[in-house]
Amino acid sequence: MNSQLRQLWDNRTAIAAVRRRISAMVGAVALIAAVLTGAATGTAAATTGTAAVAAGESKAAAGGWSCSGAPVPAGYVITMYDRNGCKGAGAWFQQPARDGIWTCSGSPIVSGYVISMYDRNGCSGIGAWYHQLARDGIWTCSGSPIVSGYVTTMYDRNGCSGIGAWYHQLVRNGIWTCPGSPIPAGYRSTTYNATGCSGLGAWYTVRA
Repeated sequence: MNSQLRQLWDNRTAIAAVRRRISAMVGAVALIAAVLTGAATGTAAATTGTAAVAAGESKAAAGGWSCSGAPVPAGYVITMYDRNGCKGAGAWFQQPARDGIWTCSGSPIVSGYVISMYDRNGCSGIGAWYHQLARDGIWTCSGSPIVSGYVTTMYDRNGCSGIGAWYHQLVRNGIWTCPGSPIPAGYRSTTYNATGCSGLGAWYTVRA
């Protein structure tokens, strides 16, 4: 009788041990499944995010509409503004720079370009600027960059829709330049004329 009870007890103990092992295995499988599922989800999310970033970069590189604050790709300018775009945050239209393009106030000015006209009502009312490639003998608006190798030689206070305009010329020996004009390397200013440059004063510039 005692041996039968002992055998029954041993069997129950063995069964309990097997059950504990099975439960542990099930738990381990569930844990592995959870880890794998999480890893797969994370990988999928990372892939989706990477794809989204790549798509965003491609879109930015190709121009088009972007939300306020988005970077403007090198060589691009902003040409239109939608104050209701991007859920009310405002949207800007980006295009590659070209000679003779109107750009919105705040748009970058691509190297080699100058601003030659201003429309205070342009770009949905925030103001627009006309971009042109720098050339000898071009009038540019006050605040326009001066391209390397150029100097300002005349001033029109009424030019560029009343904000003032400067006449750009390629530097040469014996040219009169306005105050604030850059003096390119290899040149120096000598004689001063107080009545030059529309009364602002002018400097005679010669090769050094």
